[in-house]
Amino acid sequence: MLKLDATIVANGDFTTRADFTIPAGAKVAVIGPSGAGKSTLVEGIAGFLPVTGGRILWQGRDITREPPGKRPVAMLFQDGNLFPHLTVEQNVGLGVRPDLRLNAEQKARVARAIARTGLAGLETRKPAALSGGQQSRAALARVLVQNRPLLLLDEPFAALGPALKTEMLDLVSELAQETGATLMMVSHDPNDARRIADLVVLVTEGHAHPPRPTAELLDNPPPALQRYLGSPESRTR
Repeated sequence: MLKLDATIVANGDFTTRADFTIPAGAKVAVIGPSGAGKSTLVEGIAGFLPVTGGRILWQGRDITREPPGKRPVAMLFQDGNLFPHLTVEQNVGLGVRPDLRLNAEQKARVARAIARTGLAGLETRKPAALSGGQQSRAALARVLVQNRPLLLLDEPFAALGPALKTEMLDLVSELAQETGATLMMVSHDPNDARRIADLVVLVTEGHAHPPRPTAELLDNPPPALQRYLGSPESRTR
């Protein structure tokens, strides 16, 4: 269980506030207007931004002051952060050890992650020789190999076309289901939430609202969400 206990995350002069609990194993979409504080929220949970008030707890353990590498968190950013001079196998291996000195068991774990994300046979390719979708799969494999129970995604598929984005969302959902990971995914697209999320956290003006069931929130949006989504005619039900 992830608990944000009167949490305040600072991003320069901007802050995002949250006070709610997310059940272990839930799939949560974090949606809201640009600049509302969605990325600030997840980067605070991951430890990349400071918490200036309250606490963050995972399974009852206070992780508020722990460095990112010590948290039970794996995070996938929009650009994927692949190193252009490394192969797929090496980029994924960084998720196990930054020095890439892997033992046999760790190499096998990397191979399984590569295969599970559909990249078997492409291990020796560098990012420039991969399609956009393949690059996203490699970045996802690096997250998968970390075996962390809390998976944070900050719009990693925003640059992909609709069909490929749908394919990647389905893969993320399957992987979260298989591993039992708790998933939090930042997205601008409510259709992403409908596709894979059990719950939605709406972020508006630096306030992350408590999670609500996806269909319930999107079918009967509060005024702040109505303004973000636009007219009913423009929404996909």
